[in-house]
Amino acid sequence: MSEKIYTENAPAAIGPYSQAVKAGNVIYTSGQIAIVPATGNIEATDIQGQTTQVMENLKNVLAAAGTNFDAVVKTTCFLADIADFAAFNEIYGKYITGKPARSCVAVKDLPKAALVEVEVIAVVD
Repeated sequence: MSEKIYTENAPAAIGPYSQAVKAGNVIYTSGQIAIVPATGNIEATDIQGQTTQVMENLKNVLAAAGTNFDAVVKTTCFLADIADFAAFNEIYGKYITGKPARSCVAVKDLPKAALVEVEVIAVVD
């Protein structure tokens, strides 16, 4: 059995998927880009601003699932430009301090011309 997770404090899915799914004690989030929930738009134009919005979106999705970044065991991070790696890490490290496993790759394009997308897997008691 799985439970769909939804919050108005994160952007609605822009396709046929859920913000997150809880299966047993594991939460899988969909990738979040820097869409501001209130406007439905990406407002930040730099990697640090977009990373901050992505992490706030993820924080809110995890809260809707009854948890937080402390429960994260794996992240997958996608950057439109690997040259943004250090600036991305600066913001990412302020939110995710438990040092979970992580993959971070550069990709050709992201939805809505976003600069960054992050998804997480969290385990809850």
